[in-house]
Amino acid sequence: MDYKILSKFIKDISFEIPNIETFTMLQKEISKYNLNFDIKSKQFKKNIIEVNTILKLIPPEEIKHKMLTEINMCALISLENVNDSIDKKELEKIVLIKVPTEVYPTLYQTFVYLFQQAGIKNIQIDQKVDFEKLYNERKK
Repeated sequence: MDYKILSKFIKDISFEIPNIETFTMLQKEISKYNLNFDIKSKQFKKNIIEVNTILKLIPPEEIKHKMLTEINMCALISLENVNDSIDKKELEKIVLIKVPTEVYPTLYQTFVYLFQQAGIKNIQIDQKVDFEKLYNERKK
């Protein structure tokens, strides 16, 4: 089974710096935030699936003034070379590894751009994410 990304777009963005205290502390505290991914999918039509790759920065409890960030990159994929029965394991790997790996560079660039426009220049977010490793860790 193969797939093809028909389109990808930013479905939702939330980028909130709620007050000046948060902004002034952000440069120091941003490294304490955890990068988190959530991947959701649903069938759109026969052999067409919507895959949402959601990136969030999660602040730890000790941070008093928290920034809220979340970006949802949606990809519409077409499954190709599908016979009567779909291999669920292969489909799972397409949705949870292959598609997020393809859309992440755009997600990353958008995320960094938002920080730069907010006046935060040296944001350190992993430019490379191993979605296969995340998939295998989740399976354990």
